[in-house]
Amino acid sequence: MDQLRAIKYFVKVAETGSFSRAAEHFQVPPSSLSRRVADLESLLGATLLTRSTRVVRLTEIGQRYYRDISEVLSQLDATDEAVKLYQTEPMGRLRISATVGFGELILLPLMDRFNRLYPEVQLDITLSDELSVLDRDDVDIAIRGGYAPDARVVAIKLMSNDFIAVAAPDYLAQYGAPSHPLDLKHHKGLYFRTPQGPTRWICELDGRWQDVSAPSVGVANTGRWLLNRAIRGEGILMLPEWVLKPYLERGELVPVVVTPALQITTQPGLAIYLLYQKTRYQVPKIRAAVDFLVAEIALLSD
Repeated sequence: MDQLRAIKYFVKVAETGSFSRAAEHFQVPPSSLSRRVADLESLLGATLLTRSTRVVRLTEIGQRYYRDISEVLSQLDATDEAVKLYQTEPMGRLRISATVGFGELILLPLMDRFNRLYPEVQLDITLSDELSVLDRDDVDIAIRGGYAPDARVVAIKLMSNDFIAVAAPDYLAQYGAPSHPLDLKHHKGLYFRTPQGPTRWICELDGRWQDVSAPSVGVANTGRWLLNRAIRGEGILMLPEWVLKPYLERGELVPVVVTPALQITTQPGLAIYLLYQKTRYQVPKIRAAVDFLVAEIALLSD
């Protein structure tokens, strides 16, 4: 039995929850893949998966085996690629996933410059606000907003991701500037939709967190459309400060300051993080991209 192939089959079944999807990934018949996984279980003397007509689940020992063997496979892949690319010149396909707003405003222009420095690297960039799992989604580098993830990946903080409320001067001249969160019920709100839903405006009042969102006049998962509406004086908008910075500098939008301050989460410390697997940094293309992005974004944040 080719144990390494059987292990890779098992890992893909565990990640997809399906023999058929795993077989499709490897372009082999499902029956062949299933037999290989069964042979692996026989070799180990343990049942790794419970099978039914609709779903495949990891057993308790299967979960432990998957966790441990995934680390081994990641190290093996990184070592193989490092040997193949032992030369210092980065090359090959570099797969990056980033949030849409950060990708459009910051990442894509930077990666154009990166590609001029490293023309042998073929960029494969996906912009999506859905979460990416580095090993499962075949992603070398992920850039996500939120909080530092678990220790199984390296997480480098690129910049703060604090949200602030803004509006056009014309809007505030027409509707007045709110000073207390409860004043917002008399205003108009423009809301960014995340994969979890529209961002709520919350604040701590009388010792508890309350939703003080203004009545909605627009919701979208694209900041550009929301910004255009806010600039036209159609409502109050909350977006990350780094997105709003040029509009504030030009005076097209101004901060809306209420006391207590508005938030979009009860937990402080939102940030933009660059994520990669620990064992992958030794690969030249990944090391070059990580070092480049960290250095360039630090300059932007100064």
